[in-house]
Order: sequence, then C-alpha cells, then structure tokens
Amino acid sequence: MPTSPRTSLGRVLDDFGPTLLDLVHGRPQPAGDIGGVVIHDPRDEAAYPSHAIVLGVAVYGLREIAGLLRDLGAHGAAALVVRGPVERDESLAEASAASGVALITLTPGASWSQLTALLRMLLTEGDVGEAGVQTLGGVPSGDLFAVANAVATLLDAPITIEDRRSRILAFSGRQDEADQARVATILARRVPDGYLRILEGRGVFGELYRSDRPVHIAPAAVDEGEAAIPRVAVAVRAGDEFLGSVWAAVREPLTPDREQAFQDAAKLVALHLLRHRAGADAQNRLRADLVSTVLEGGAGAADALDRLGLVREPTVVMALGLSGQSGDHAQVAAERERLTSALGIHLDAVQPRSALALLGDVAYAIVPVPADPAAGRERAAQIAGNFMDRAGQRARAVIGIGSVAGEPSALGRSRTSADRTLRVLLSGRTHRRVASIDDVYIDSLLLELRDLVAVHGDEPAGPVSRLTAYDARHGSHLVETLRAWLDAFGDIPAASAHVFVHPNTFRYRIRRVAEVAEVDLQDPSVRFALMLRLSLA
Repeated sequence: MPTSPRTSLGRVLDDFGPTLLDLVHGRPQPAGDIGGVVIHDPRDEAAYPSHAIVLGVAVYGLREIAGLLRDLGAHGAAALVVRGPVERDESLAEASAASGVALITLTPGASWSQLTALLRMLLTEGDVGEAGVQTLGGVPSGDLFAVANAVATLLDAPITIEDRRSRILAFSGRQDEADQARVATILARRVPDGYLRILEGRGVFGELYRSDRPVHIAPAAVDEGEAAIPRVAVAVRAGDEFLGSVWAAVREPLTPDREQAFQDAAKLVALHLLRHRAGADAQNRLRADLVSTVLEGGAGAADALDRLGLVREPTVVMALGLSGQSGDHAQVAAERERLTSALGIHLDAVQPRSALALLGDVAYAIVPVPADPAAGRERAAQIAGNFMDRAGQRARAVIGIGSVAGEPSALGRSRTSADRTLRVLLSGRTHRRVASIDDVYIDSLLLELRDLVAVHGDEPAGPVSRLTAYDARHGSHLVETLRAWLDAFGDIPAASAHVFVHPNTFRYRIRRVAEVAEVDLQDPSVRFALMLRLSLA
C-alpha cells in the first residue's frame, strides 16, 4: 500500500492516542513511512510490507505477545497492536527493545474494524494527486487529521470534523480531556444516537444549517449523572452545499477572537474536505480502472496487478450484487456503496492483499487464495460467508465466487464464472447467499439456455406447449401434474400428496398427460426433455 511521506508511527500515535491507542513499550521514531497494515493470523503465512503495523486480533498473554514481537522484528515491522489492557512487563520490554517493534494496545470498547478503517484512511492520505505535498493554509492538502489538530491548537480544545450524517471524518488529539459522549463518538466513529436525539430536540442542527456563525451548545448528558461539557459547532460549506461541521468541546466560552478564528477555520476545513473528496473520487476511479483492466485478463492485467500492489499469486474473483433491487434508486445505490465499503474493510482485515472496486451495479473483489482449486474455492467461500454473517440477514447482498486463476491472464475466466454465479443467486433459483460456479452450474446452464431460446426467437411448441394449451382451454392441471410426477421420479403417492389429490385421480391425470402431450413417459430421453423444457419455462 503506498503511503504519503508524512505517515509515520509517531503520526499514528499522535492522531489516535490515547483515545484509541496507547504505547506500552518501544520508542517509535517520528520519521519513517508506515508500509501498510497486516492482520496477524497464526495459520496463514502473511506477506509483511516494510515497517508495517501488525494487528494482533487474537493475541493474548505475555508469552504469546513477546514471541510475536520477536518474530515481527525479523520482518521489519514497526509496531504490534494488541487488545488492552496489557501490563507493563520486563519480558515485553526486552522483546520490544530487541526486535525494534513497538507494542501498542487498543482501547477496550474500540473494534478492530474501526481501527483498520481509520488506519486505512490515514495511510492513504495524499496517495492521489500531483507529486509533492500541496498545502492549504499551511496544512497538507486533504489531511483532515492535521486540519483537526491545527484547529484544536487555535481554540485550545479537542476537535472533531463530521460529515452531514454526524459521522467522524477526523479528530484532533486531547480527546481524553472531553466528556464521555465525545469518547464514545470517537470509538464508534459517529455521534451516539442518544446524544443526537438530544441535539435534535434542542434544534441544534436547524440552527447550524441556517447560521454561518459558531453555535453554542449547552452541556448534554445522555445518562443521568454523566459529566458533560459544552460544545461549540460551526457549519462547513462550499457555496450553498452543506459539507459537514466542526465541533469543539470547550469548558469555557470562546473569546471573540477565538470565535472568529473558529469561523475562519471552517472555510479552510471546507477546502480540505473538497480536496479530500476529490482525492477519494479520483482514487476510486483509478482503482476501478485498474480492477477493470485486471478482470479483462488481457495483456495489461499483469501491469494493472502491479499498480494495485497485489502479489502475483493465485487469486479468485468475487462478485457482490444486491438482490431485490426494487425501490428508490438513490437508496439502492447508497446500500450498494455501503456494502461495498463494508466488504472492503472486511477484506482489509482478513486478506489485506485484495483489491476491490464497484463497477456498475456489481462490486468485484480480487482475492489471493491457495493454488489448489478446491482449497482456493473453500477459502474464498469462507471469506465471503464470514462477511455475509457479519452483514446480517437484513443485508440484501449475495456473492458469486469465480474459478481460481493461477495467473493474471486467467482472471477474465474467473470474472465470467463469478458473473454467472451471481446471476443465478439474483434470479431466485436458490436460497444461497454465497456460492461458487460449481454450486450452481446446472442453474447457470439453464439460464443461458433460456437466453439462447430468446435470441433465436423460438416459438413455444412440443408436448409441454400442448399441455399448457389444454390446461388453458379446460381449466385442468396437467402441467402441474407432470411437474410433480417428474420431481417425484414417478412415485405416485409422493407426487399426489404434493399436489393434494387422491393417488387414483393422479394416475388418471398422468394418463391424460401422456395422451394430450403425445409422448411415451416410459422413455428416459422423453422424461429428460420434458424436465428440461419445464425448467426453461
């Protein structure tokens, strides 16, 4: 993962600690680029970029942590993050010093996915754009965390920058000086619902939308007896567009000079938000173009893989789509983007060497897997299944898994099989939410046969058409009878029970089926042809 020159471990700790991260052992140098973020998996041989931050999601105990520190030293890692609290121990101090790897703890209550998303945002700042660091108001362009810290210095108060939905885009240091509601906001990366209801009930947001001046908010405690301090907020606009807001937790009212500085800072924040949004849009377009080139599987696939930073190893294509896409188009698009972002965070955590892009209505992921086809499909199904479990039953997403591609030129075939699988899942022919082409191969063939019939413009004819016409004229149920009989492999009691008629009545109907359709139901080839025709109907 490419990073900007200013993203060092010291910068990470300055921005995220002590609200999220706490340095236990080690002395991170202020310089030195972070090479990426890796999730430690004891069962997987990870590829460690130079100077990586390693997340020890399931690493516990002094002995296990000390052993991992020593192992990571051989890979040139910068830091190991484990779940706090961790006692300061001599063995950990020695392991950290010997390996040169800093030991950091993640605050209880903060999730690994939140930390991964924040690190990803911080490490990718400045990746898109012209060479060299551009500045706006003396702050690196688009660097929202640096902007938050600059505003915090002006106001002598902890700052958050929020979008229009009260989600945290960036925050300054010194958040531990604020109240519990602010700490909960940082941990969840959005303003808590209880606090939002209080603000809405007071009409704070209406005043914020209408005014260009800072809005003063009295202390608001979500729980009885909870300490709270006042807020000052100012809207961030670009022309008539409301981009978000900046919030300061202040114990004393702002002086007139600081209030004016806060209002002026909102204009600078607007420029950075626009630059940040433009950079994100450009980066998404670039990634989408590269992923599209890779999925074509042509001569440019290998070069596009290199530019995506993917290791040349066996990969598989996953295709994510939304089932039941009726309703408001904007809501469907927002849901698709939300699930794509969630899948990106999931892949960052479990398989960080993946690439993901939303192309049209489908999100495609290129995921490294074991070379053995069976093992590769199993690994891909496991990753996709875990994501769907976390997304929950309310998510309307389905994921089709393609074939394992041993080389870049084979990724085109993997995408094709992923698309075929996704089509079956979206057609409703199965209740699966995750499947590979092997799981739905027959259904895929039937859909393609139906397309072929439509292309040729074949008119319905033959035995099934005669039965359909007879049912329409006489109000009978011969097609239903034939389908039940074929599904039951000729078992009269089972087939008659399925359609709720007496077995003798069913036998009579089957004889009429043979007479009207003019077929011999004892002929296996005839039965196969009838089953195929009914499946295509």
